[in-house]
Amino acid sequence: MLLKKGQKLLFIGDSITDCDRVKPDGEGLFGALGRGYVSLVDGMLQAIYPELGIRVVNTGLSGNTVVDLDKRWQEDVIDRKPDWLSIMIGTNDVWRQYDTPFIKEWHVYKDQYQTTLRKLIEQSKPLVEGIVLMTPFFLEVNRSDAMRNTMDDYGAIVKQIAEEYGTYFVDTQAAFDVVLKELYSATLAWDRVHPSQAGHVVLAKAFLDKLGFQWNRG
Repeated sequence: MLLKKGQKLLFIGDSITDCDRVKPDGEGLFGALGRGYVSLVDGMLQAIYPELGIRVVNTGLSGNTVVDLDKRWQEDVIDRKPDWLSIMIGTNDVWRQYDTPFIKEWHVYKDQYQTTLRKLIEQSKPLVEGIVLMTPFFLEVNRSDAMRNTMDDYGAIVKQIAEEYGTYFVDTQAAFDVVLKELYSATLAWDRVHPSQAGHVVLAKAFLDKLGFQWNRG
């Protein structure tokens, strides 16, 4: 496993990361980490690797785009001094182009998305031991669907940046596509965006697998 004893692991993103986490700190007791994959990751780390004492922090914020992350990056990432950083952003950058097509100032197009995400990586990479970039996803099996097609383009940008900067990369869309071979999309997310508990398990497993988590550790 890549995480080391006593390290701080910080997650940042939009509502899928937020999941009703406590504001402003996003760590501690009584559901402070929210109801989603961040809480599941924390639970697995505590249960399977209790000796490591990994400190998990959730700074996800509902409705955020990569532009919003940029505005709060110093306070919610740099100042918190994480050892490991996980970023999953892009859902709203794409979604606003489809659910509010006439409000152009809410849209984050591919060039701006790529430029801003690259900027955040450049600011953070010298300060942390590791960065995990997770793609945005859309729970739609039809790849020619307009929003699925655009989301795949943004996922490709994440992959390109991960390769460019040598960060860890999690293809969340690929992980969901495996499950979607058996389950209808509404089973995992009523709006094809916000996952059920099962969907959050898919995210948590994909993330932990990338870190070399040993599920059968005795």
